[in-house]
Amino acid sequence: MKLKRLRWWVIGLIALATVINYIDRQALPVLWPDMAEELYPDKTADERKEIYALISTFFIFSYAFGQAIFGKIFDKVGTRVGFVLSIGFWSIATALHAFAKGVWSLTIFRSLLGVSEAGNWPGAAKGNAEWFPTKERALAQGIFNSGAAVGGIVAFPTIGFLSIYFTWHYIFLLVGLIGLLWLIPWWILVKSPPSKHPWITQEERDYILKGQQNQDSDANGEFDEGYNPSIGNMLKHKESWGVIIASAAIDPIWWLFIFWIPLYLHEVYGMDVKSIGFYAWVPYVGAMLGAWFGGLLAQNRIKAGWTVNNTRKLVITLGCLIMLPNLLAMSNPGGPEIAVILMAVILFGFQTAIGNVQTLPSDLFGGKSVGTLAGMAGMAAKLGAFGLTALVPWLTSGGNYTPAFVIGAALAIIAMSSVWFLCPKIEPLKGE
Repeated sequence: MKLKRLRWWVIGLIALATVINYIDRQALPVLWPDMAEELYPDKTADERKEIYALISTFFIFSYAFGQAIFGKIFDKVGTRVGFVLSIGFWSIATALHAFAKGVWSLTIFRSLLGVSEAGNWPGAAKGNAEWFPTKERALAQGIFNSGAAVGGIVAFPTIGFLSIYFTWHYIFLLVGLIGLLWLIPWWILVKSPPSKHPWITQEERDYILKGQQNQDSDANGEFDEGYNPSIGNMLKHKESWGVIIASAAIDPIWWLFIFWIPLYLHEVYGMDVKSIGFYAWVPYVGAMLGAWFGGLLAQNRIKAGWTVNNTRKLVITLGCLIMLPNLLAMSNPGGPEIAVILMAVILFGFQTAIGNVQTLPSDLFGGKSVGTLAGMAGMAAKLGAFGLTALVPWLTSGGNYTPAFVIGAALAIIAMSSVWFLCPKIEPLKGE
């Protein structure tokens, strides 16, 4: 049996995994107002926010190290087994939330979720490098990233609707089951890399392999021709630090909204879980459109003859410049309708930029190093998000979120600058 356009089926499944990833992680923010009342009835609103921030920082901290751990795991065992390990464990961790009794049990379950969910990103970067030629990678990354946005769009109204009929305990069990079901089509479809896959057409195999900068020199299914340095030598290149710093600066902007949109709407506008479900999905529409736009723009410029260097810098810079004024405008948005529209524009800019930031490891290094650099950049990104999340309760005391948004604007400038100054020419690197 031959399956045409197999690479798009693969990235579609990875995007679906990302949808599930975000449904699982967004269940807690949406359900938190009800959970907090049940678990901490004697706490004030600020005290509950501090508990939420504590749990969230443990999640990010675990997520950060999970990125580095799973980056090496994916390079070792490949994308097929790597995704099975990642999504299998995170689905179980999600279901365990149903049995939380207090701060520490919830923190433990959240940390397990963070470690295992982290594998989705280095795994996607490696899958993209394996299954797509260079000119299609930004679009493939955009499709994958749009899964995060679709997950947000789906999660808020779905969980809000389920809360009418089920308690939060049962909702965690239901969303945990979804990930386990995803494992079935993944294991059937993704049998091996494209060089050895029995279902791929010869035409598509040739198209993928000839369009990759880093070829498979030893015919083992891993695209390892090119520069595959040790971690120590990788970190001697300023380009690696450009990727790491850009990731560490830009990612906290996303997490600022991922974690705090529901609580922002609850605290600033007094919304309950059902009202949050009605409003909170809107920013993710902007994120979805931005993921597609950034990928299509990059593909269009490369097909038009632009270099990878000029293309990546254009799209990353454009995304950051879209975020800047709208982050500052969040200081005084007016009503909730304007607030969520501004958030949508910010997340549009973020997703425009981030897909191209995430393709940089495959632009710079050989196939056996992509997961490693993507994992390190992901770890740095989550440590940056950890720092900002830990500060939010202090920055937003009394319901004033302006300081957090100003910091977000500064981070956009840092991300853009690191790519320009530390990656003078984005192209495959060579050993000394």
